[in-house]
Amino acid sequence: MFESYFPAAHVKSVFNIDYAKLYSLGIRGIIFDIDNTLVHHGDDATEEIEELFKKIHAANIKTVLLSDNSEERVKRFVRNIDTPYVYSAKKPACEGYERAFELLGTEKDNTIAVGDRIFIDIVGANSFGIRSVLVDYIRLKRFEWCGFKRILEKMILIIFHISRKPAKIDLG
Repeated sequence: MFESYFPAAHVKSVFNIDYAKLYSLGIRGIIFDIDNTLVHHGDDATEEIEELFKKIHAANIKTVLLSDNSEERVKRFVRNIDTPYVYSAKKPACEGYERAFELLGTEKDNTIAVGDRIFIDIVGANSFGIRSVLVDYIRLKRFEWCGFKRILEKMILIIFHISRKPAKIDLG
């Protein structure tokens, strides 16, 4: 019943993923969400994120950003990151994933999507037919209320972990 909402794996952050290991497992492409996945919503890329992309590319994994944001916002984010992007993606619709997939030039079985929202990023990737990785969303400490959808996502994540299904991809 909840399978379309379940990620292939769940990790705390993009920094908890072993990208060299992903390569050894056959992963050749990663589709990343930006806001609350790589940086807090609306923020520019940090030096740590810029270094992370260099590390991923050094592991011979291609990347693409898939965002519902405007082109102006995404261009600002990638200014120091050498990766293509898709803006105004209208996730979870598959069209944005299709455009990102074409930019990567990989196959569905060797591509993953990484995002922070179950109803958008995970459902979109699962619907498109690629494995999805859920990361805990980045939230500033001063904001306590996280929204109704985040509460539902938390409940789905609890069900995901209780089901004790082995991860479909070993990230660490």
